[in-house]
Amino acid sequence: MGVLRAGLCPGLTQDMVQILRSRGIKTVVDLVSADLEEVAQKCGLSYKALVALRRVLLAQFSAFPFNGADLYEELKTSTAILSTGVGSLDKLLDAGLYTGEVTEIAGAPGSGKTQVCLCVAANVAHGLQQNVLYIDSNGGLTASRILQLLQARTPDEEEQAGALQRIQVVRAFDIFQMLDVLQDLRGAVSQQVRSSSGTLKVVVVDSVAAVVAPLLGGQQREGLALMMQLARELKTLARDLSVAVLVTNHTTRDRDSGQLKPALGRSWSFVPSTRLLLDSAQGSGALGSRRVACLTKSPRLPTGCQETVDLGSWGTPAFQGDHKGHWEQSPVFPGDHT
Repeated sequence: MGVLRAGLCPGLTQDMVQILRSRGIKTVVDLVSADLEEVAQKCGLSYKALVALRRVLLAQFSAFPFNGADLYEELKTSTAILSTGVGSLDKLLDAGLYTGEVTEIAGAPGSGKTQVCLCVAANVAHGLQQNVLYIDSNGGLTASRILQLLQARTPDEEEQAGALQRIQVVRAFDIFQMLDVLQDLRGAVSQQVRSSSGTLKVVVVDSVAAVVAPLLGGQQREGLALMMQLARELKTLARDLSVAVLVTNHTTRDRDSGQLKPALGRSWSFVPSTRLLLDSAQGSGALGSRRVACLTKSPRLPTGCQETVDLGSWGTPAFQGDHKGHWEQSPVFPGDHT
């Protein structure tokens, strides 16, 4: 491991290097072996930022494995659970979106994937007072719908305006634009991690299929490589910067069973930690508002669990509820919220 210098990893700026050196921390070894709480106090730096830096530096330079105790301590300091604002979806997600993970919502056109994304953005921006980056690749985002969801949560126009400002929107209609956005974002977010407030906590990508599916024809080699590069960017962003990543995906029908399944094939199936499948509820019809959300992959709950959600109730005062999430509380872990 070498000398600390700016640009060695995302988030390590020249100012931070100078501050750390003034306290005797001059090498990568010094930083990864130091008591980070003590360093944060002495140097006036964010503890969370130092934890994120140590994780990245160990991944880049260390030949030694973590032990279970170290991993659990790191998990406790870096994981938060963010409510989606939809009680039925939170049940399937074991309380909400987890920072450090990629969560996928798959469904046919018109199944409500974008509605879920907009609701998550509104709830995180208003209820949790955190920033959201919304990467729109299919033109489904509308400011009027977000405002409608915010109006259901608060009649205060200043609060509505503040929440809207916390939702940053980028449009990326091909995979190269999306990769550029994500790569630029890692540097920008690592700067925000140093601040104790206003940090980016959720990245929404609606949708990955819109930019990946056109590349997967023919021999697929180049398209598959680009898809896996996108996967690495999303997982690195989630893990290294403690961000919850929510992506949407299309569906296809299984050749053997005829049942709906997420698109993009087996290679992509390993990317999301959690997958939800949205489909029209029986009897609601193609234009009905009721949907069935089915858990098809989860590290915490049994798959096959289902919940019914009513898209027609979203954005109405009755939907407001009390789903405020866990951000203002201590981090919540699997098993703690039974």
